[in-house]
Amino acid sequence: MTRQQASASQLIDDEKVRVTRFDFAPGAETGWHRHEMDYVITTLTDCQMLLEEPNGETREVLIPAGTVYRRDQGVEHNVINGGDKPMSFVETELK
Repeated sequence: MTRQQASASQLIDDEKVRVTRFDFAPGAETGWHRHEMDYVITTLTDCQMLLEEPNGETREVLIPAGTVYRRDQGVEHNVINGGDKPMSFVETELK
């Protein structure tokens, strides 16, 4: 199945952080990726995420607008907008 790609807009990239805004149409995806740095996500909208994981499993999570969470480097996944509305979040990678 071919999905539309989420759009990524780099907001900051300096010696300390890289900040990227991701915008997803319904059904759009990031594509498979592995996080090379620790990172923080701030949701701008309610995010109905469908997460594809390396073990072949998928899981759905609803993250309310305004939520902030962090993850360690090494996370590998494909993030898909599993909802019927656009979703957006900001990713801050810690260098």
